[in-house]
Amino acid sequence: MNSGYAVPAVALVVVATVLVGAFGLRVSRTTSDFYVASRTVGPRLNAAAISGEYLSAASFLGIAGLVLIQGPDMLWYPVGYTAGYLVLLLFVAAPLRRSGAYTLPDFAEARLASYGVRRLAGAFVVGVGWLYLLPQLQGAGLTLTVLTGAPDGLGGVIVAVVVVATVAAGGMRSITFVQAFQYWLKLTALLVPALFLALAWQSDGAPHHAFAEPPTFREQRSVRVAAGLDLRLERPLTVTVTGTVDGSPHDGGRVRLAAGTHRIERGTRLTFAEGTAVPSAEPGTNGGMSTSLASGREERPLYATYGLILATFLGTMGLPHVVVRFYTSPHGVAARRTTVAVLGLIGAFYLLPPLYGALGRLYTPELALSGNADAAVLLLPDRMIGGVGGDLLGALVAGGAFAAFLSTASGLTMAVAGVLTQDVLPTRGVRHFRLGTVLAMVVPLAASLLVGGLPVADAVGLAFAVSASSFCPLLVLGIWWQRLTPPGAAAGMLVGGGSAFVAVAATMAGFPGTGPLHALLAWPALWSVPLGFLTMVLVSLATPGRVPTGTEAILARFHLPEELRAEVKA
Repeated sequence: MNSGYAVPAVALVVVATVLVGAFGLRVSRTTSDFYVASRTVGPRLNAAAISGEYLSAASFLGIAGLVLIQGPDMLWYPVGYTAGYLVLLLFVAAPLRRSGAYTLPDFAEARLASYGVRRLAGAFVVGVGWLYLLPQLQGAGLTLTVLTGAPDGLGGVIVAVVVVATVAAGGMRSITFVQAFQYWLKLTALLVPALFLALAWQSDGAPHHAFAEPPTFREQRSVRVAAGLDLRLERPLTVTVTGTVDGSPHDGGRVRLAAGTHRIERGTRLTFAEGTAVPSAEPGTNGGMSTSLASGREERPLYATYGLILATFLGTMGLPHVVVRFYTSPHGVAARRTTVAVLGLIGAFYLLPPLYGALGRLYTPELALSGNADAAVLLLPDRMIGGVGGDLLGALVAGGAFAAFLSTASGLTMAVAGVLTQDVLPTRGVRHFRLGTVLAMVVPLAASLLVGGLPVADAVGLAFAVSASSFCPLLVLGIWWQRLTPPGAAAGMLVGGGSAFVAVAATMAGFPGTGPLHALLAWPALWSVPLGFLTMVLVSLATPGRVPTGTEAILARFHLPEELRAEVKA
C-alpha cells in the first residue's frame, strides 16, 4: 500500500476528530455536560454515537481476520454483537435510564444502598474498560505498522493522545458528536471499497465460493513468519526458504518438505509458487494475532461457539462505555428508541466485515501464516485493485480503521474516567475528571506497549465474558428481582466476574495452550455467567434481612414511565 495516501488519510481523521470534539467543547459548560451531556441527546444522535463507539477494532479488523482463518463459524461474532442490543432493549435500556444514575457504580448504589457494592462495581468497570481498551490500542499499532512500517506502538500512542485530549476537553458532550461522525465514516470506509472489491472479484475469475475449497496462492508469494509456527502439510511441498526449518538453516534455496508437521522458526521467509495450496498452521503455534484461541475452537468447537454466543449476547448490557450512553437520553422511551435505532445501524455495518474475510481468504491467504490476519481489510484494496485506485480505497479503509480505534477508545476512556473521578480520586469535578481521563488511558497504553496481543476480536470477546459474568446478573436481578441484597450482589460479582477475570488472565498469558482446561478458560461465559447468577440468588436468599429499605419504591421508579411517575407524585 502506498503510505503517501494512507498517512494523510489517517492524519485527516485525527484532525477531523479534534475539530468535531472542539465543537462539543464549545457547548460543554457544566459538570452534567461532561458526564451525561445534560441528558439531552436525542435517539438519532445517540444511536449514531453508540454505534460509533461500539464498532471497535474487533468489528473493523478482527471479524474479517477470524473469518479468513477459521471460516463462516466466526459469523457468530457479528451476530452476537448485534443480538446483545436486543437483550439490552428488552431488559435494561429504559429502567437503567430511569434510575437517574451517571455510571454503573451509581446504579449499584442507588439500587442497593451500599457503598461497598458501589466500589466493587467500580473496580469491575475499570477492569473491563482496560481489558477492552487494550485491543483498540494494539489494533491502532498494527494498522500504522502495516501502512507505514512504523514501530508497533506508535499507532496506540497517537490514539491515546487524541482520545485523552478530546475526552478531557469536552467530556460526554464532546465525544457524542465525535462518535456519531465516526460511525458514518466507518460505514463509508468499509462500504465504498467493498463495492469496488466485489466488482473486481466478479471480473477476476476467482472462485465464487471462498470456503468450498482450500485457499490457494493466486501468484508467487513470499511470507515472512512473524513468530515461530508449526506448519502442517497434507502432502509434500516444495518451497523456497530463507531462514530455519526443522532446525536446519537455509539461504534462499528450494526445499522439499515431506507430508507432516514442520517447525518454522521466527523470521523465516517462505516463497510459495503460484497455484500452491496454502498450508495450515497448527492452531495456537504462531504467536501472532490470528490463531491464539484457534486450538480450543478446533478441539471443542461446540463449546467454543456456545461460550462465544453467551458472552456476546449478555456481555453487551454490562459494557461500561455502552451503558453510560443510555444515561444521556432524556427519558426511558428515548432510551428504547435509541436501542432500536442502534440495532439497525450496527446490523447494516456487520454485513461488511465477513465479505472482507471471505475475499481475504482468496486474495491474502498468506496472512494465516504471517500472524497478521487482522490486516486483511487494510491490504485487500491494494491486492485486488492496485494502482492509484487501490491506494485511494486503501487510504479510505485506513482512515475508517483509525476512526474505529478513536471512537471506541473515547467511550471506554470516558466510562473509566467517570468511575475513577467519582470513586477513586479524593474530590470530584471537571478538573479531577480530566485527571481521571489521563489515568484511564495510562494503564492500557503501557500494557499495549509491553505485551503481545490476542486477535482483536478474541480479546474483545474476553472482555464481553467478564462483563456478562459480573454486570449482567447485577443489572437483570437489580432491575427485575425485589429480593436482591447487597451481600448477594457483591458475592455474585466476585464469584462470577472474578472467576471470568482469572480465566481471561490465564488465557492472555497463554496458559494452558491446549486441552479441555484451555477451552474452559478461553470461553468462560458458559460456566461463569450461571455461577454469577446462582451465587447472587443464593446469597440474597440467605440474607433476607439485608434487602434495602424502600426497594419497592426504587423498582417502581425503574419501571414506571416518567409521565406516570409525575402524575403519582402530583
